[in-house]
Amino acid sequence: MTRRGTRLSGEAGFTLAELLVSTAIMLIVTGAVFGLMNPAQGTAQVQPEVADLQQRMRVGSDTMFKEIVMAGAGPYQGSSTGSLIQFFAPILPRRLGNINPDAFNVARPDAITISYIPNSYSQTTITDPMPNVSAELKVSNQQNCPPGQQLCGFSQNMEVIIFDTSGNFDVFTITEVQNSAGHLQHRGEDLTYPYQPGASVTQIRSLTFYLDPINKQLRQYDGAATDVPLVDNVVDLRFDYFGDPNPPLKPKPAPGIDNCLYDAAGNYDAGMATLTPDEGSLASLPYTMLNDGPWCGGGANRYDADMLRVRKVRVTLRMQVANAALRGSDRQLFMNPGGSVQGQKYVPDYTMRFDVSPRNLNLAR
Repeated sequence: MTRRGTRLSGEAGFTLAELLVSTAIMLIVTGAVFGLMNPAQGTAQVQPEVADLQQRMRVGSDTMFKEIVMAGAGPYQGSSTGSLIQFFAPILPRRLGNINPDAFNVARPDAITISYIPNSYSQTTITDPMPNVSAELKVSNQQNCPPGQQLCGFSQNMEVIIFDTSGNFDVFTITEVQNSAGHLQHRGEDLTYPYQPGASVTQIRSLTFYLDPINKQLRQYDGAATDVPLVDNVVDLRFDYFGDPNPPLKPKPAPGIDNCLYDAAGNYDAGMATLTPDEGSLASLPYTMLNDGPWCGGGANRYDADMLRVRKVRVTLRMQVANAALRGSDRQLFMNPGGSVQGQKYVPDYTMRFDVSPRNLNLAR
């Protein structure tokens, strides 16, 4: 009996104190495990947002670079060939077009309008003087067109530009091509200048990139009716300009005509100063220089003559993560603070800065 009682006593279960101690140990170990897993959970939540942020930055920067680098590409046939910078400013620091254009004397850091002639056969000249108020242009027949299609390069709804050597330009939309009469009908958009025979008419690509601060979007406007968002969650956009330190010598109008650079006798009288280079061989063009004249062109298409100096554009683009829960309260890291209080769940705003030197503005350098 004594030996059996001893064996039963050795097989007794855990005491209450032992259970409490073991439970406490298990809770500590479990808590430690979850503590190690939490940063991994934060990383798993952050990484897709970081990838999305980088992809949006890539789309925005690549799109703007590819278009700005083409600014100034001009016609390659006819009497007026070469870079558009010889005829007017192909880069303007404002929104230009039919819908909500900025005033001619506005120079804003968050918008840029660029113009260039695409690889197009649609190039000709006018044959008759064009009054300011006109609904059609009488133009020269194009070469190598099939019989009965003397204006084969032009088509309805095409955006075209008319310009000459005086520094004036106008953009309009073709509504009808009259091959037999050699006429290009347009929507009755009044011209800003009475163009004379020989003025160029060609297809144009004109785009405005600008920041929509309310919807936080980088948007692209084609100057006519199409205004579309390119990228969401953009919180800052800035364009800075650098140019030739020497005053521009073109556009030089025909004898007897004056413009922003020359009087009617052909004397240079713009009174523009030579600048001090501070960006390599180029000079900074602060915004105070870009809306103080002298003014070239006419009407709503007027522009500051200093825009004829532009040779390089610096673009600064800043984006934020879409999920506000991944934005903290630090104003230096987040333009729009969010609710994150854990460092491992921060995704700071992403800023990219890049320079674009449009090749067609630098042909003479």
